[in-house]
Amino acid sequence: MTTTATTPLVSSSAEHARPVLRTRRRALAPGKRLPASRLIGPGLVLALWATSSGAGKLDPAAVPAPWTVLRTAGQLWSDGTLPTDVLTSLERAGYGFALGLTAGVVLALVAGLSRVGEALIDGTVQLNRAIPTLGLIPLFILWLGIGETFKIAIIAIVVYIPIYLNLHAALSGIDHRYVELAEVQGLSRIRFVRQIVIPGALPGFFVGLRLGVTGSWLSLVVLEQINATSGLGYLMFQAQNYGRTDIILVGLLIYGVFGLVSDSAVRLVERRVLSWRRTLSN
Repeated sequence: MTTTATTPLVSSSAEHARPVLRTRRRALAPGKRLPASRLIGPGLVLALWATSSGAGKLDPAAVPAPWTVLRTAGQLWSDGTLPTDVLTSLERAGYGFALGLTAGVVLALVAGLSRVGEALIDGTVQLNRAIPTLGLIPLFILWLGIGETFKIAIIAIVVYIPIYLNLHAALSGIDHRYVELAEVQGLSRIRFVRQIVIPGALPGFFVGLRLGVTGSWLSLVVLEQINATSGLGYLMFQAQNYGRTDIILVGLLIYGVFGLVSDSAVRLVERRVLSWRRTLSN
């Protein structure tokens, strides 16, 4: 008499009952953008300034309190001095920026889309970049006079160099496979520029545009101290002669606000135009 031992099939059911452990994906991206994130840093600096002034840690003659600077700005605005100087500075910066933007874009397109243009333009621009722009002021005064023309010309040079460099680098960095694809598809020169060149070069162009906007304000503060009768730089220069640090701080704060607002405007346009691009910033 034989007996057969049977073993219950529990292994397969136990495997099905065993919970599946899922590994949690680590978040490496910076996360969502904080609301008004670009104002947090300046706000902290302003709070530290006000706290230190209120506690008596800062010399009022060297660094006036924020409320003193605000009161001085109100006085300058009420007597008509500040509006005139602000409009004059905006006009100079606007003319110089427009000329620099046009020159930078045109030169970068010619040098980036033509070997002959690159041979004629790129070396000259690199040489110009190596020369300190503010060192050209005496020469430009002899050439263009000491009026407004040389100021606008210097601002234009400061603006066009970063725009040219970044746009030319973006054009040179376009993947050649897209060029081959355009040739296979039989795109015309105009369609090639519109569908391949412009989308590929826009990120670099906006980087240069932001640098150019900032450069226009940086050069303006120096140029407005040379044979000027109005402008924020002239206002600050006159305040230096009389030891009015509060007026100097008013001018510096206005320059800072103009720079922050113009840079934020460029970044806003960049996000709208490049909304199709997925990056860490968005």
